[in-house]
Amino acid sequence: MGIDTTITADDGHSFGVYRTNPPNKSKGGIVVIQEVFGVNQHIRELCEDFAKEGFTAIAPALYDRSSVRECNLGYSDEDIVKGRELREEFSWDDSVLDIKAAVDALRDESLTVGTVGYCWGGTISYLAGVRLSIDAAIIYYGGQIMPYIDEMENCPLLMHFGKQDATIPLQDVDSIKKAHNEAEVYLYDAGHGFNCNHRGSYDESAAKLARERTLTMFNRLLC
Repeated sequence: MGIDTTITADDGHSFGVYRTNPPNKSKGGIVVIQEVFGVNQHIRELCEDFAKEGFTAIAPALYDRSSVRECNLGYSDEDIVKGRELREEFSWDDSVLDIKAAVDALRDESLTVGTVGYCWGGTISYLAGVRLSIDAAIIYYGGQIMPYIDEMENCPLLMHFGKQDATIPLQDVDSIKKAHNEAEVYLYDAGHGFNCNHRGSYDESAAKLARERTLTMFNRLLC
């Protein structure tokens, strides 16, 4: 089980993070970036899973910049609408500031640091990989990368997309691969949100393979 704590971004904004520590010496730090549903049970479970694999994991509560702090949404249509409304209350730059604060907190512990993000958080993980000084950035079905496609990466990128994802055209995936030809980009026979076992779109085989690739990169670059 993890703990809830608070850190502060460079602009003075204080926000919550969920933190999990490994049982032994940490291999490195991972910033786990939420979907539009907040730091909910699924995101906390991901942090706990990374801790079991030997990493220190922290999940920033990005919606603490919105009108709803400590946001924890489910996956109903109403929750999706609410999450999309909340993310419009602040900017991409605001989110990157909060990710930087999380990265800095882990760096202060002399850890190498990577990011991993899902859906909305996948795009933010991409932005961390092109705008921040980190050691790896992993992106699960980040659907809003295209406006930032020409920004050059500062670290290795690993991207997971679903072939049946109706929200991310395969043409966009091809464009991303061409723009970042050194990135590892994988397509799975699955739809959007395939990694989340709390959703109907969960695909066990795709999630397992993506997890293996994710841990391989983190073990190679953070340890």
